[in-house]
Amino acid sequence: MTELETKWKEQVDTKNPLPEYPRPNMVRDSFFSLNGEWEYCINRQEEVTEYDGTIIVPFSPETALSGVQKIVMPEDYLHYKKVFRLPEGFQKDRVLLHFGAVDQECSVYLNGQLLGEHVGGYLAFSFDITDVLTDGENILTLCVRDMTEKAPHARGKQKLVRKGGMSSLFYTPQSGIWKTVWLESVAEEYIESLMITPLYDEAAVKVKVCLKTSCDSANLDGAIEKVEVPRQICFSVLDGGNVVAEVMTEVTVKIVAESGLDVTAEGTIPLGDFVPWTPENPHLYDLEITYGKDKITSYFGMRKFSVGKDKNGILRFFMNNKPFFFNGVLDQGYWPESLMTAPTEEALKYDIVKLKELGYNTIRKHIKVEPDRFYYLCDKLGMIVWQDMPNGGGNYNLLHVMYLTNVFSWYGRKIKDNHYGIFARKDENGRNQYYKDLEGMIKQLYNFPSIAVWVPFNEGWGQFDATKATELIRSLDDTRLVNEACGWFDQQGGDMYSIHNYIRKLKVKPQEDRVVALTEFGGYAFPIPGHMACEKEFGYKHYKTKEELTANYKRLWEEEIYPNLEKGLSSTIYTQTSDIEEEINGVMTYDRDEDKFVNEELKALHKKLYMLFDEITE
Repeated sequence: MTELETKWKEQVDTKNPLPEYPRPNMVRDSFFSLNGEWEYCINRQEEVTEYDGTIIVPFSPETALSGVQKIVMPEDYLHYKKVFRLPEGFQKDRVLLHFGAVDQECSVYLNGQLLGEHVGGYLAFSFDITDVLTDGENILTLCVRDMTEKAPHARGKQKLVRKGGMSSLFYTPQSGIWKTVWLESVAEEYIESLMITPLYDEAAVKVKVCLKTSCDSANLDGAIEKVEVPRQICFSVLDGGNVVAEVMTEVTVKIVAESGLDVTAEGTIPLGDFVPWTPENPHLYDLEITYGKDKITSYFGMRKFSVGKDKNGILRFFMNNKPFFFNGVLDQGYWPESLMTAPTEEALKYDIVKLKELGYNTIRKHIKVEPDRFYYLCDKLGMIVWQDMPNGGGNYNLLHVMYLTNVFSWYGRKIKDNHYGIFARKDENGRNQYYKDLEGMIKQLYNFPSIAVWVPFNEGWGQFDATKATELIRSLDDTRLVNEACGWFDQQGGDMYSIHNYIRKLKVKPQEDRVVALTEFGGYAFPIPGHMACEKEFGYKHYKTKEELTANYKRLWEEEIYPNLEKGLSSTIYTQTSDIEEEINGVMTYDRDEDKFVNEELKALHKKLYMLFDEITE
């Protein structure tokens, strides 16, 4: 690897990196970031006697921005320590400690007392630390293990051992804390979570909240009347700062165990005439929710994703009850100085804005769960998201999941995914953890209106029982589309007939039960000296100049994409946003300094795409 960095590296404030509020769809006025300098140690035991030095959180120790640049191996333990004092006047009744993500397994301690443990490297988790806090200095410590492909946990593109060829599609692993760590103070009884569901055809929005009460662990002896909670909750919808709709509703209390409660409230708020959310006009409504002493703010967009038939009787994707073409880019969210953690919010925003300027309307977030602020930016800027579930399982047989499937299109259509051995999914605990993580991802990201599609599996990497995963997704969220088995090892489920096509001439035909979707293609490589992270180069086809690359992109659209529109083609996902390590097939270089294409020609091709699609379908 060569030293490569983006222009945003120098803008990072190491005392307070990524200072933005980390949970924009559920905001309180209480926020204290713990990002910045921590102590760290990498050793071979669960205890630590002396720390190695300082690390800049939330950048993983493998990254340059962390100040460490060491790979945590499967046999290692990664230790963290942070000493902090609460700001004066910060604490209300309760204090919650939040982690955006810690890869892969961790135990968390405060002032020597175990708060709890967490498994899974991509999702947020939290602890109520009120009863463990001191008035003075508090000592927060973590013990982390990350075994990458040596454990069945979700790991995405991270890989310890890469030997060229198709293994170039995997990247430097990272470990530990890689999203914001923060504190908030809440009332004794507060809103724990919420679900916002736009009801497009009903011109309304449904909001459901789960509430935390002081009686949650009391011995109720089955007597609901003993529970003392505020009996009402208020939902207010605002547009441009003005209240346009308001609903007051009752709180529901239900005993779920001898010593537990399920306290919820739900309201359906009529909106009347509303402004739809679209990529061209990403209109958002604000939402305020008041419950006792607690108040949160959120937002939503009125939009609908579905499947229907166009004027010619061909199945298409629909958005807001009209045929819609997803023209997207595969986006992996990697950065040379910081891997999966964007160096700054401006860097995160840059990619979205650049892709939108080029005429794309969709990002397929590839086997990674971004920080919440990425989805917030997509909501604000008008970029649709297809969200992949990060892959896990054992070591993959690349001949099975990549080489044969790329060469022989029939190979990925004939094999059932209940053969756990050939899909590296023998570990039952790993399969169970997958379902837990899948449910957690959907619940965490449910409220972001930009998300249109859930993708539970990609190219057979750790795939198993895909139809069961689709059933779980449908039970959790029936408002979005499902790309059940992206690329190959199709199990005939979900909403799309998914095609990955890098080496053959594209030919499609309408399907009776699913929409035809080109969910990966292109991958054209163009090396630009001085902007590459590796001497090795990987891409499906190689070109020597920007003009040559653009000419072949244009040929691809004119000879393969446009002719297949009338045959049912309803989405394209080009590989990919930027170069990453050995892969040099980005729309931009890895450092984002150079655009690979003649941009005006890309814009013209995409503009023509939308025009042709509308003529064919409407």
